[in-house]
Amino acid sequence: MRLAAIILTYNEEAHITACVESVRFADTVIVFDSFSTDHTVKLAQAAGATVMQNRFEDYARQRNAALQAVTGQVDWVLFVDADERVTPELAQEARQKIDLAGYSGWRIPRENYMFGHRTRGGGWFPDYQTRLLKVGEAHFDPERRVHEVTVLKQACGTLDHPFIHYNYQDVAQFHKKQKVYSAYDAQILFEQGIRPKPQNYLLQPLRQFWWRFVTLRGYIDGLHGLHMGLLMARYELRKYRLLRGLWQKKVT
Repeated sequence: MRLAAIILTYNEEAHITACVESVRFADTVIVFDSFSTDHTVKLAQAAGATVMQNRFEDYARQRNAALQAVTGQVDWVLFVDADERVTPELAQEARQKIDLAGYSGWRIPRENYMFGHRTRGGGWFPDYQTRLLKVGEAHFDPERRVHEVTVLKQACGTLDHPFIHYNYQDVAQFHKKQKVYSAYDAQILFEQGIRPKPQNYLLQPLRQFWWRFVTLRGYIDGLHGLHMGLLMARYELRKYRLLRGLWQKKVT
């Protein structure tokens, strides 16, 4: 069973070398790049990875393009983000699981490090990601352009050992990424015909905070968990403000 590790990148020079090093157990390592403007490609090649480039449209289409690019060359793909690391334990477990019949994919837990803190509550662990996929039996739903959803022909199993995910280095990086995600989410709601109601600007952020901090036990991370809950509530509010702007633009 030939296994390819595929790393999606765009301007990931700070992470790419360490990420490639962590997936050397795979039969081939491919950096699937969205035409980075920094040193990502040069560093990936220096680390021994094969580099392919594809214009980015959205996350689901980019992963599907990567799967298509290796069809007929490998049997399984392990998708790894540049800010993730594969531990030796996860590498060994992945190798073992792909030999089992009846599975088209395996989901993998993630340990998220946010602003340097290992984050266990608030939905940040186990944070399962279906990333170990059998080529020809798995793809990503093209209608889900962010927070991708896999479609599998056979069963999906669950691995025990997690990715290590250096998710957000600081608050500035968090704001940058969440602006992108909230814009995507607002566009999806707009395309579904959902109009914001006045109460949404208060109730939805409150619900998001309660869900993160109380229901998903963000409180176990103390002040850090409180901070994360408040930040996620802020971007829930931004999502509905953006949604309002989309409807106003359509009217005018």
